[in-house]
Amino acid sequence: MGTMRSQAQWQNIFKEQENSGSTIVGFCRQHQIPTATFYAYRKKLGVSQSAFIQAKITQQVKVFSNPEPICLNIGSAALTLPSTTPAPYLALLLREFI
Repeated sequence: MGTMRSQAQWQNIFKEQENSGSTIVGFCRQHQIPTATFYAYRKKLGVSQSAFIQAKITQQVKVFSNPEPICLNIGSAALTLPSTTPAPYLALLLREFI
């Protein structure tokens, strides 16, 4: 039989999970709480998950301040477009050339 917890304990568990940065599944696995029980009590107590999702930077990228133009060379035709050319327009052009 599982551990009996009070409403206050569940409230603390929900806060702890949200502040941990872990997923619910990972948090429950770490604390040996069945995920179905976690979700059931969260629903029963009317606790909603925060709409804020914290993002973590996984890779630094170099941002070019002066992007290179797009150069298309197909056969004897050459076309140079600004780097700000919208993707749908670029796709339309490529379909016409091929």
